[in-house]
Amino acid sequence: MPVSKDDVRKVAQLARLDFAPEEEAQLIDDLNRMLEYVAALDQLDTTEVSPTAHVLPLENAFRDDVMGQSLDRADALANAPLSGQGHFRVPRVIE
Repeated sequence: MPVSKDDVRKVAQLARLDFAPEEEAQLIDDLNRMLEYVAALDQLDTTEVSPTAHVLPLENAFRDDVMGQSLDRADALANAPLSGQGHFRVPRVIE
């Protein structure tokens, strides 16, 4: 189903965009070419292709969770704009 001028105007209205008539014509052409490309991809046989979430094999690079030297409380609070009773003080966000 080709993209029409009404389709472009409807999506532009939903996205709060305003296009000049020549921009609308270009968008219609671009979107129709994209749909043709996707339709061509639909013709490919992908029965032997396993589903993937990414085209490259990826592995998470987690580091070991090792306890190390922690910051002294006074040092941690030294640069805080507000602190009190050994804690960071922040503006109230709930009334």
